[in-house]
Amino acid sequence: QVQLVESGGGLVQAGGSLRLSCAVSGGTFSTYAMHWFRQAPGKEREFVGAISRIGTRTYYDDSVKGRFTISRDNAKNTVYLQMNSLKVEDTAVYYCAVGRDIRTVTTQTGGMDYWGKGTLVTVSS
Repeated sequence: QVQLVESGGGLVQAGGSLRLSCAVSGGTFSTYAMHWFRQAPGKEREFVGAISRIGTRTYYDDSVKGRFTISRDNAKNTVYLQMNSLKVEDTAVYYCAVGRDIRTVTTQTGGMDYWGKGTLVTVSS
């Protein structure tokens, strides 16, 4: 069983930065492709980005490309989401997740089998 715990959310002004963390326990972290999703109020959950098992490949939704960076530290069993140049429309609960196929990346919410509880990011104008 995989357990995921997000942290680092909070209130930030537009243009500011936050770094989210996701601590992973259970199983072998280094074998998991890791994903970030977000869900804004009244909206469906959407893909933000992902990182391959050893961190050599990253993927981003166009809405965050150039502003957000995903990284991982396999020695600490942690994946990060660095968010810069935040916009009001980035306001959402951010979730990390592991897919049913733990080794591969997918952008589909339905492909995820393990979710954290989420951390709230609120961007004010």
